[in-house]
Amino acid sequence: MNYDVVILGGGPAGLTAAIYASRARLRTLLVEKTFPGGQLMMCAHVENYPGYLGGPGMELSEVMRQQAEKFGTESKIAEVARVDLLGAEKAIYTTENEVIFSKAVILCLGARPRRLGVPGEQEFLGKGISYCAVCDGALFKDKILVVVGGGDTAVEDAVFLTRYASRVHLIHRRNKLRAQRIIQERAFANPSIEIHWNTVVKEIVGTDNVDHVTIENVQTGLPAKLPVDGVFILIGNEPNTKMLEGQIELDEAGYIITDENMQTNVPGVFAAGDVRRKALRQIVTACADGAIAATAAEKYIESLS
Repeated sequence: MNYDVVILGGGPAGLTAAIYASRARLRTLLVEKTFPGGQLMMCAHVENYPGYLGGPGMELSEVMRQQAEKFGTESKIAEVARVDLLGAEKAIYTTENEVIFSKAVILCLGARPRRLGVPGEQEFLGKGISYCAVCDGALFKDKILVVVGGGDTAVEDAVFLTRYASRVHLIHRRNKLRAQRIIQERAFANPSIEIHWNTVVKEIVGTDNVDHVTIENVQTGLPAKLPVDGVFILIGNEPNTKMLEGQIELDEAGYIITDENMQTNVPGVFAAGDVRRKALRQIVTACADGAIAATAAEKYIESLS
C-alpha cells in the first residue's frame, strides 16, 4: 500500500491532520490501533474547545472522524510493530505483517498513563485500580475512592467521580494543586471530596480487590491506613515513542522534538499533539499541531517533485 501521507494515531491531532491532508488532495491513511478519538474518547465533558458548547469527548471525536472521511481520508485499525523513517520512502510495519509505504509520516502517537510504581499497583490492575475515571467510574457506585494527582485531569475526574462514589479522597504530594483555578474551585466546593495535602501513596493493599491504601505525609513521615474500594491514578502521561528510539530525536522524557512547523529532525517526518515536546497539551493545541503538520507535509511532498 502506497500513500502520500500516513498518520499514526487517531486522536484530535491525527484527525485534524487527516482533515487538512485530505483537503489538500493528498492520498491519506489514518492508522489507529483501537478507534479514532484517542484520549478525547475518555473525556466525560469537553467545555473549552472553541465553537463546541459542551458535551462528551466521544461526540466531538466522532464529528472529527466523519469530517476527515468526508474529504477522503482512509482509516485502518491496526497496531504498528515498527517503523522505518530514515529513508526517502517511509515504511510502517503492522503486527498483521502488512507494510505501508508513504512519502511523509505524521506521528500523532499520543501518550499513555504514567504508573505510580508502588507495591500492589500491578497486582490490582482491573481489581480496583484504574487510570480512566470516565471508563470505570460507574463501577464504583456508593464506594469510597482515592484519586492520586493534582493536575487538571486528577482534580476534574475527582469531581466527576462524586457522581458515583460516596466519598473521594484526593491525594496530592504538594501543598497546592496544579489544576486550573476554575477546576480547583469545583473540587473545593464539593462536600464529597477530601483533599490530603503533602501526602503520597506508599502501597495498595487487598485480597481479591483493593481493600485500603497506605499513605504517608511527606513532611512528618507518618503513615496512615485509608480504607478504600478503588484507586484512580491520574499523575500524567508518558509519550508512546518507544518504537522511535534511534530514528527520531527525543528529549529526556521521550517526547518528540519538533520545530514550529512540526518537522522532526528527519525529513518528511512530522509530529503533532501530546507526543511532541510542548508547553500545553489540550485538544485545541493538538488540533493546531495537526493542521500545521499536514500543511508542512504537503509542502514537503511538493518539494519532492
